[in-house]
Amino acid sequence: MTVQHTIANNTNTNDSERLIAALQGRLSALSDLHLTLKHVHWNVVGPSFIGVHQMIDPQVETVRGFADDLAERIAALGGSPCGTTAAIADNRTWDDYSLGRDTVTAHLAALDVVYDGVVGSHRAAIELAGKIDPVSEDMLIGQTGELEKFQWFMRAHLEDPFGDLPHAAQATEAGAASTAR
Repeated sequence: MTVQHTIANNTNTNDSERLIAALQGRLSALSDLHLTLKHVHWNVVGPSFIGVHQMIDPQVETVRGFADDLAERIAALGGSPCGTTAAIADNRTWDDYSLGRDTVTAHLAALDVVYDGVVGSHRAAIELAGKIDPVSEDMLIGQTGELEKFQWFMRAHLEDPFGDLPHAAQATEAGAASTAR
């Protein structure tokens, strides 16, 4: 990746390239998340359908906006943001979402695992950005707070009265969905 310029004079080209690569990874993850959330919105069924259906659409819009913010930050840093499906596939370190039409509990448990991955990767990018660019770090911190709030909304549907999640021991979205059914 060729970086045309840097925002701050104290940011060297190597640091800028690493930061841009990290932001591109986050852009790809959020682009995938927004598509996954819309997929769930279309495929969730069950007694709590309407509440979950309506809860997910604002998440879709917010996550799409986060992706746009990251793309603009990449451009401001001198990079060239890539929002294609090929970029998502190239940057993917996660499995594609595998559930189709399924219950509220199955989808929410699967999404909980998805959010674990997205939030964890955002936190890693925060750590890198904190060493290079406070503006990018601040953006990522704000996004992570919102993503964690969305995850809390989903977990609140799944928790028992003691705060336990039936799928807590599962590391994959398919495993979480199966346990939650």
